[in-house]
Amino acid sequence: MNAILQPLEARFEPLTPARLDALLAVEQQAYPFPWSRGNFTDSIEAGYEAQLLMAGDTLLGYFVAMKGVDEVHLLNITVAPAHQRQGWAQLMLDALATWSRGQGAQWLWLEVRVSNTRALSVYEANGFRRVGERRNYYPAGEGQREHAVVMSLRL
Repeated sequence: MNAILQPLEARFEPLTPARLDALLAVEQQAYPFPWSRGNFTDSIEAGYEAQLLMAGDTLLGYFVAMKGVDEVHLLNITVAPAHQRQGWAQLMLDALATWSRGQGAQWLWLEVRVSNTRALSVYEANGFRRVGERRNYYPAGEGQREHAVVMSLRL
């Protein structure tokens, strides 16, 4: 008997403290140097745009962004490892760009590890341009640091 795959119906919902445990489980699976509970709690308390991408009770991904005067800075965007390479990052970037335009932002900014070639290609495919580098920006283990590529998108 052949199983018929049903498409997932995804929705966005705001990140709340009640969802932090599920988010932290994904964050720890996705990164060798994950954000802490405090990073996410601080983001919620600061009023940052923090959205979960859900399919039923399944957390597909999330993003956290900080609004500035005429720009938005993407601080964290993550697709759960089990749901990567299915277009969810594209969906979240589109939603973030739409929200940012609605906030009057003219630019969307982010940093990404120089070694994260998959993310770099996703951002470039979405119109982001490399505009600089932050030296020794990310922790890299054994006391080492990794550079970040600074990218921007004109909205």
